[in-house]
Amino acid sequence: MTAPLLAARGLVKSFGDNQVLRGVDVAVPAGSVSCLIGPSGSGKTTVLRSLNGLETPEAGTVRIGDVELDWSTRPDARAVSRLRGQSGMVFQAHNLFPHLTVLDNVTSGPVFAQGRPRAQAQEEARELLARVGLADKADSFPVQLSGGQQQRVGIARALATRPEVVLFDEPTSALDPELVGEVLQVMQSLAAEGWTMVVVTHEMRFARQVADQVLFLDGGVVVEHGPPSEVLVEPREARTRQFLQRLLDPL
Repeated sequence: MTAPLLAARGLVKSFGDNQVLRGVDVAVPAGSVSCLIGPSGSGKTTVLRSLNGLETPEAGTVRIGDVELDWSTRPDARAVSRLRGQSGMVFQAHNLFPHLTVLDNVTSGPVFAQGRPRAQAQEEARELLARVGLADKADSFPVQLSGGQQQRVGIARALATRPEVVLFDEPTSALDPELVGEVLQVMQSLAAEGWTMVVVTHEMRFARQVADQVLFLDGGVVVEHGPPSEVLVEPREARTRQFLQRLLDPL
């Protein structure tokens, strides 16, 4: 059996007295889409940020490709940087540099973090901007773009470092409803191209149509995981059924 491209085991994380993760395991095969769902405070974003070192768990291991960290050994910054280099992150609120053009935002990682030649990075950045439908916005600044366009720039920026895995932290939650579709369409096309993706989302239709596996988190544990046809349609666990029912019928 082929080993997963990304594997996390036994992740434990606390903020003060609040234990947010209580031993979370995640396995993501290459070329697959995994969606993390669950109520606010369930640990979804903390799991995602732990996968690339933006959060530092007290225990557990994370491996992406051939880079592995054991968080219980308190790895140094160089080791965390190697793990972080294996993934690209797309944030809720875009996090673009406002003083840089779209093109410079996309090339910043390859040039400054990876030391790649600027001309090569710019050529690849223009190709990525075309892929997300923004070829004509290379010289614009973030303030000149809609929220959906900014998020698509964020996706291009994440891809520019040639990551093994792309991590999405609720990429549509800060968008106006009419802009959500354009971002999900880009993500769907990336999935079709075979990018390995881990997505924290409340977009159940996207999870149902695109995900290879869905993980439902609650109280810092993975309550249930499996293909969307099971977890989202015929969940085994009562807590999963309760969560989905509240999403469909919030009143």
